[in-house]
Amino acid sequence: MKPPLTEPRLTGFDLTRRRLTVGLTVAALVPAGAGRAADSGLTSDDKALVDQAAAYLESLGEARGRFEQTDPRGVVTAGDLYLSRPGKARFAYDPPYSLLIVSDGHTVWVTDPRLHTVNHYPLKQTPLALFLADHVRLDQGVVVDHVERFSDGFTLFARDGRHWAQGRVALTFGQSPLSLRQWSLTNSQGQTTQVRILDLKPASGLDPALFLGRGG
Repeated sequence: MKPPLTEPRLTGFDLTRRRLTVGLTVAALVPAGAGRAADSGLTSDDKALVDQAAAYLESLGEARGRFEQTDPRGVVTAGDLYLSRPGKARFAYDPPYSLLIVSDGHTVWVTDPRLHTVNHYPLKQTPLALFLADHVRLDQGVVVDHVERFSDGFTLFARDGRHWAQGRVALTFGQSPLSLRQWSLTNSQGQTTQVRILDLKPASGLDPALFLGRGG
């Protein structure tokens, strides 16, 4: 018999080793929109990049692509990604994992067919809230405290403005054109889960069934 639906308290990567594979969404590092913005110490040029990134994320409508995830043990998994902003996303992992993560706009559902489990979490308590929000704000609640530039892009490093010990999220963007390339989540123990975005392209008319609750 399948276990009942549960809503456990999120504490970073305090999950079983198997469920570390879903760290891209259920690690509660950055509850968006909570508290006040803190002084980040960024330069005006840094802040301009933060504004560009926020505008780009907010401009994303429907899109699809592939993702490749590397967990803290170095295990690599991959799958299909669908976005329908605001609020909706789907990560369908390739076999043999076949994990399914769906945000229906309010709740993130994590379905593991191998364990016969379904767990759910408020969207606002997951890092997905950073870029699925109707209005993307990288200056409230979260604190972007460092910007790292490289030859063809930049990375924004952010923390929860109220809970500095919980961990850090890094969003990496390419330029010309501006695009989200990857994000990584590092917990308070220094364990990092990295998610690369591959071939993310605009889409239209995505089937609403892709974003049904309970991993539909």
